[in-house]
Amino acid sequence: MHIIMVKKRLANGEPCPKCIQAEEMLRERGLWERIDEIVWAEESDPDSPGMRLAAQHAVSLAPFFVFDAHGDARVVTSALRAAKELSAAKELSSSALDGVTSPSPPTTIDLAQARAELATLTPPEVVGWALTRFGSTLGIAFSGAEDVALIHMAAKSGESFRVFCLDTGRLHAETYRFIEKVRQHYGVEIEMLFPDALSVESLVRKKGLFSFYDDGHHECCGVRKVAPLRRALSGFAAWMTGQRRDQSPTRSDVELLEEDAAFTGKGPVLYKFNPLAGWSQSQVWEYIRAENIPYNELHDEGFISIGCEPCTRATRPGEHERAGRWWWEESTQRECGLHVKRSG
Repeated sequence: MHIIMVKKRLANGEPCPKCIQAEEMLRERGLWERIDEIVWAEESDPDSPGMRLAAQHAVSLAPFFVFDAHGDARVVTSALRAAKELSAAKELSSSALDGVTSPSPPTTIDLAQARAELATLTPPEVVGWALTRFGSTLGIAFSGAEDVALIHMAAKSGESFRVFCLDTGRLHAETYRFIEKVRQHYGVEIEMLFPDALSVESLVRKKGLFSFYDDGHHECCGVRKVAPLRRALSGFAAWMTGQRRDQSPTRSDVELLEEDAAFTGKGPVLYKFNPLAGWSQSQVWEYIRAENIPYNELHDEGFISIGCEPCTRATRPGEHERAGRWWWEESTQRECGLHVKRSG
C-alpha cells in the first residue's frame, strides 16, 4: 500500500491551515511515518502534481489522501478517517510482525493490582495504560479543561481513542465553539449525545425552563445528562473522566481507577479511569499552557468549572472553583449524578 497525502499551498506560499492541522494530528498520534509521499497542490499552478491529482479524483478540498494498492487507488478526504485507517493498518502490521492477533480488551481486571501499578504512573502514562488495554471500548468524557487535557494525552499516546460529549441543549455559545475547536485541532470525531426530546418536552411543559432554581437541579440533570450518559456507557467497557480530588467535597476520595457504581457497560464491570485525580487545578493549567492546548474562552472571563449556561457563573475572588456551579444549593449537593461513588 502506497499512501499519498496531498497538501495545498496557498497563493501566498503558505500551506493551508487544515493541512497543517492534519499533519500535527498525524504526528501526535504517531502516524506520520505511515505517509509514503507528500504531493503539493499549488493554488497558483493548476498544473502542479497535487492539482492534477485533485482533478483526476474530482476532489476540491485539501488535504486529501490517496491509498494506492498496486494501482487500485482510493481517495479519503477526511483527515480523521485517514488517521483511523492508518492506525488500523499500523496495528495490523504490528500484529503480523509479532505473529499473533491483537488481544481483545479484557472484560475484567484485578482492581487492586491495577491500582498499585497505576499509582506509579504519571497522568499521560495512566491514559496510555487504559487505552492500551481497552482501546475503542473506552470512551473519554469531554466537557471542560481537564477533559481536553486527557484528549491531548490520548492523542500523544499514539493509541486509538474515542471521545463523547453531553450536549444538554443549554450550553454556552462559547462552549459549542470550544467543542468545535477541539474537534478540528485534534482531528477527532466527537460523539455528541443528546437528551430524549420527549423527556425534555415533558419536563419543560410541566415545570418550565428554570424549575431547578426552585426545587434543585437533579431532575433536569437527570433528563439532560444522566439518561444520555447511561445510554452511551452501555456500549463501553470503560470510560475516562477529568475528575480531581480537590474539585469538591464530593470528589475527595476519587481513585485513579474505580468500578463504576452508577452505570453499567458492555462487560460485567464498567471501569472508570480518573488520570488527573491527584492533580491540582494549577497543575492542570500549567499543563494546558505548556502544551498549548485549546480551552474554553469563558475561562478568560472568570469561569472555572463550566456546565449549562443557567447553572454556571464566574467565581468571585477567593471562592472555590465549584462555587460557580448551582451556587444556590448546599456545596455537598453540587453533583449532577454523573459521578456516584460505590457505598461501603
